[in-house]
Amino acid sequence: MRDLPGLPSRRTFLKASAASAAVAGVAAVSMPAEAAAPAPTPLTEYKPDCLKPTEWAFVMAAVARLIPSDGDGPGAIETRVPVFIDKQLAGDFGKASDWYMVGPYEPAASPLRGWQTPLNPLEIYQQAIPVFDDWCKATHGKIFAELDAATQDKALTSLQKDEMKIKPELREFFGILLANTKEGYFADPMYGGNHGMAAWKYIGFPGARGSYKEWVGKHNVKYPLGPVSISGERG
Repeated sequence: MRDLPGLPSRRTFLKASAASAAVAGVAAVSMPAEAAAPAPTPLTEYKPDCLKPTEWAFVMAAVARLIPSDGDGPGAIETRVPVFIDKQLAGDFGKASDWYMVGPYEPAASPLRGWQTPLNPLEIYQQAIPVFDDWCKATHGKIFAELDAATQDKALTSLQKDEMKIKPELREFFGILLANTKEGYFADPMYGGNHGMAAWKYIGFPGARGSYKEWVGKHNVKYPLGPVSISGERG
């Protein structure tokens, strides 16, 4: 997770990393066609489950730079990655419900020793965002969400490289932000992101189809069927 925001190699990495997104589901060959799903609430009107307005504004701005809309595929905003992150932080992931979170902790220890902060992911977002916004204001004159795109890229790069020297308890922030952005981009749409399976369509991933036996022996032949969500939604 060391790709810098704004570098051309990001798209290539996203395509390659999609292969690791394992999905389990049911075969869609006999499922009846469904009516089109209703249009989702616009992100500008979305009511977050757990993120406060300033936190939501930061997430919207940050993911828009990590997977921007001006590439040759859909961006994080078009695929509703912020909704995925909000819902994940409101659930078990955000609370680290199934993690081993018993001390002692050594936040300043080597990253090779794994998660060394007593904070869960939601707490890291909640504490790191205002710290980063204050740094952006002191360094660039405005909070992150109000900066222009080029300056946002510089600020995220500084966060990634720890040039702002964020306290050790929060050093996982950029890593989980980037990981959550990728997860929201490629996850099944039932979790809030990858709206319309746009990311799957972009990379040619078929989703949760249960059988590919007819295609095992076919090489260099384009798969003709669109993706399918675990919920049965078709792209």
